Amino acid sequence: MEAQYVRRHHKHDPNDNQCTSFIFKHIKAPINLVWSLVRRFDQPQKYKPFISRCIVQGDLNIGSVREVNVKSGLPATRSTERLEQLDDQEHILGIRILGGDHRLKNYSSIITVHPEMIDGRPGTLVIESFVVDVPEGNTKDETCYFVKALINCNLKSLAEVSERMGMQNRTEPFNRV
Repeated sequence: MEAQYVRRHHKHDPNDNQCTSFIFKHIKAPINLVWSLVRRFDQPQKYKPFISRCIVQGDLNIGSVREVNVKSGLPATRSTERLEQLDDQEHILGIRILGGDHRLKNYSSIITVHPEMIDGRPGTLVIESFVVDVPEGNTKDETCYFVKALINCNLKSLAEVSERMGMQNRTEPFNRV
């Protein structure tokens, strides 16, 4: 199933100076709970540990732009990002980075969530894919390694937050905007 999901939803067409990859994460929490966190373009700090603040300009729609502040200690302080896809039926979120003081140029990502059973209980498969320019002085492997490490950290935190909420019987998703 994982390969089918990737072929269906995670299409990136990298050029010669870009790298692309995808990451899978199995989360022991129901899809409605996980999706309620992932879909919050306006509140990524709910599960992304490197984000301290997020301000969305205007209404939350496709094309909306957010300004994200990054926690100190990282090689960035801010990022400007646009909502490219938000599909509550198919559980797809797509973003594109427009700018910021970091090295992620021409970065875009797609996150999809899919229901699955884990140990006989409802769980969620999360897939995140990306494409990004390879900065001058870096290799494709180095760039992919760095981005995958950031995504893995975010997905690990998403799993911890979701599973904790599920254990506390907080099965109602976060309120939608």
